[in-house]
Amino acid sequence: MPQIKIKIEAFGAVERQLPQNLEIVRSVNITVSDVLTQVGQDYPEAFAMIERCACAIGEDIISRQTLLNSDTTLVLLSPVAGG
Repeated sequence: MPQIKIKIEAFGAVERQLPQNLEIVRSVNITVSDVLTQVGQDYPEAFAMIERCACAIGEDIISRQTLLNSDTTLVLLSPVAGG
């Protein structure tokens, strides 16, 4: 089964909970949700923050149901409290 590399870039509070050059290798047609579940299992201290993050590829916010089928950089954006 073909494999893809998913690079995780995190910004905001979640960035401090994850290693800088985080990369996951998985089989093709994995959902964003599956990737986040694996990251949460690998880094349990980040799990609660990952649950609340928005996900993006490039400039586009994407759904957690999005299928990934090629090498990708997945961006995690921490929720921002404003005032």
